[in-house]
Amino acid sequence: MSCPHSNYRAMEEDIHTDFKDDMSYGDYLQLNQVLSAQQPLSDQHDEMLFIVIHQSSELWLKLAGHELSVAITNIQQGDFGHAFKVISRVKQIFNQLTQSWNILSTLTPVDYLKFRDSLGHSSGFQSYGYRKLEFLLGNKNASLLKVHESDPVVHQELTQILEAPSLYDVTLKVLHERGLYIEALQLNRDFSQPYERNDSVLNAWLNVYQNADEHFQLYELAEKLIDIEDSFQQWRFKHMYTVQRIIGNKMGTGGSSGVGFLKKALDISFFPELFELRTHL
Repeated sequence: MSCPHSNYRAMEEDIHTDFKDDMSYGDYLQLNQVLSAQQPLSDQHDEMLFIVIHQSSELWLKLAGHELSVAITNIQQGDFGHAFKVISRVKQIFNQLTQSWNILSTLTPVDYLKFRDSLGHSSGFQSYGYRKLEFLLGNKNASLLKVHESDPVVHQELTQILEAPSLYDVTLKVLHERGLYIEALQLNRDFSQPYERNDSVLNAWLNVYQNADEHFQLYELAEKLIDIEDSFQQWRFKHMYTVQRIIGNKMGTGGSSGVGFLKKALDISFFPELFELRTHL
């Protein structure tokens, strides 16, 4: 028996220790696969940091895509309670992703250049998880599918998401179903095309905000969407700023202009009318 202030914690008798014929924590999470997937291509110490940050980010992106897909289905089915729950989770995922750039920022320009050539033409621009998220949120661009043509399974899934209604598209349909006027052209558009702001949508949202008690569910949904764009844009900005900090204005490994290309993404809004309406209230 240890004394009250002993710097020791004894093993409890009921803790399970025999996993010869039982599933362990590592078995459940398939950690043998996950933790053996870090294979640096150089002998540079900091390449492990670079790999782990990007692999973990892809896992968070996968979860965010999983949650947003469910949110779209929830809204289509009128299950706003669950939609709000998963949208709130996506916001926190984006916050987590934003924080990860702070860790990558400990990579100095000199140390990154020691292994940058090992990346070849691989780039975050080719991230399937990121592209899926942007399509789900409504930033549609068919030309970006070319990057994924080498993987038929991924290409097919992204094509389906490109052509399907986005989170905002299904939200506008709900506004229409609740008696708020949305032009038919907006409701029956080609969903593979980028979303363009529309006066009827702006006026519908103004109605919601000016009569928030009457349309509280839609009002709350709108604010959830703002949360998503806010957190997503913070992630975009931190990504751009981290890249600028590490490589300046060099061209990206995937062939993009680098920081200049990332800055352009900050001008894209998923839900433009939700921001514009604030000027008119």
